[in-house]
Amino acid sequence: MSLRLNLASELVSDRRRFFLQSAAWSIVPYISQIVPSVVLAAPSFSVNPFTLGVASGDPSADGFVIWTRLAPNPTEGGGMPSEVVPVEWSIATDDNMKNVVQSGQALATPQLGHSVHVEVEGLKPDHWYFYRFRCGDAESRIGRAKTFPAPTVMPDKLKFAFASCQSYEQGFYTGYQHMLKDDLDLVVHLGDYIYEYGGKENKPRKHIGNEINSLVDYRNRYAQYRTDEHLQSMHAQCPWLVVWDDHEVDNNYSSDISEEHSFDRNLFLLRRANAYQAFYEMMPLRRSSLPKGPDSQIYRSLPYGLLANFHMLDTRQYRSDQPNGDGKKPLTDEVYNPQATMLGIDQERWLYRELIDSKGAWNVLGQQVMMARVDLAEGEPSLFSMDQWSGYDVPRRRLLSFLEERQVPNPIVLTGDIHSNWVNDLKVDFSYPDSNTVATEFVCTSISSSGNGVDKTKAHAHVLAENPFVKFQNSQRGYTRCEVTPKEWKADYQVLDYVETPGSPINTRASFVVESGRPGAQLQS
Repeated sequence: MSLRLNLASELVSDRRRFFLQSAAWSIVPYISQIVPSVVLAAPSFSVNPFTLGVASGDPSADGFVIWTRLAPNPTEGGGMPSEVVPVEWSIATDDNMKNVVQSGQALATPQLGHSVHVEVEGLKPDHWYFYRFRCGDAESRIGRAKTFPAPTVMPDKLKFAFASCQSYEQGFYTGYQHMLKDDLDLVVHLGDYIYEYGGKENKPRKHIGNEINSLVDYRNRYAQYRTDEHLQSMHAQCPWLVVWDDHEVDNNYSSDISEEHSFDRNLFLLRRANAYQAFYEMMPLRRSSLPKGPDSQIYRSLPYGLLANFHMLDTRQYRSDQPNGDGKKPLTDEVYNPQATMLGIDQERWLYRELIDSKGAWNVLGQQVMMARVDLAEGEPSLFSMDQWSGYDVPRRRLLSFLEERQVPNPIVLTGDIHSNWVNDLKVDFSYPDSNTVATEFVCTSISSSGNGVDKTKAHAHVLAENPFVKFQNSQRGYTRCEVTPKEWKADYQVLDYVETPGSPINTRASFVVESGRPGAQLQS
């Protein structure tokens, strides 16, 4: 299948090259370039420096990343001196940290916000471990992480949850409070981990400061989110796979284009560099995702033995600008641009190679914006989101055609972004509802964004009537819990009664099953 994508003229201009060679390349250091001139030995803290907790992520069959960040004054720049600080880490097989199997020392540098990313290797496959950090006289909480099964092993089961969209201002993280009880192997977070907007009055909680732009701004915003006890505890509970969406930088941005199209692209790339660095500093990511100026590769594949292959995608950094001025528009004009892209040519080619080479019984695309082509208008004309795959008809058809023609085993698309729950049967051409279903899309609602939510909006009946491939839609807050075996995929939509005050109960609003070898979701009674 031809990839007729010619983005060079728009996405890599001479202007951007000049910017990369000047401002952006200099503001974000490479780890290999960080040569400490002053290292504090055994510092003493009057305040706990581990206020942001611990986290693990990106597991392999023999290890995972463990993370922390030293921040005794987390929402005011961190509060650390401008020196390199040694941090000890240890891995144990017990939660009392008595049987230590690995240990070492990492350097927390001021250039990376005194964050620590340790890529642990040499552990047993499919095993739970416990980890802890020490710095001087201070000690972190104990975290728990699990290695993935060996690549030649078919596991009996995988249990994980996926979530997105957690505006601190608009609600409490009660979903994570309940998720802690689910005994999960993994959490997949699909973006909008933070929101960039300035603080507003009369909200359940309030952002610190104005709309964020500088590196310090982004660091403080992440720190405010991570001080939430339920979010912090869920990070310590099991490994996470994370990708960003738009609000980690700027609402509805595309590549080097701000939501405000008149905004200077050079200045926006500087903002993006700040945002990407803060994302890396605050997430349990491998060194391969360390930003280079305003660029950072977060797309990657992670095999869970022979059971599932997680292909984590980036639909923001490389995409063409939203067609037809963004918003909800008819399917006209630039929607059918053959040179448009959602993933960028390199990522798209990479994804096709990964899908061809995949040995997984299930192939999971963890990504941000809805892939199904959903008519959002009541009556005529039909209107579709230009920010979603609906606005990118050629690359959407190309990807779904690839899944069908190459007979990729059991493709499952996981999506966030839109603060509502959906289950969609994916078609190459949605104009023919009786055509073959190629894949199944599970869309999770928000953890807190948009406030309390409702079971069914006023448009609910229309959405189901106009879009026969939509099997379920709900607009409450919560997350989606999945249980995967070689024979079937089960998705439980966990919803909350409210999030604008703490303490909501949770219930399973609906459960859907996909049988191996049979694309399409079936409601479980």
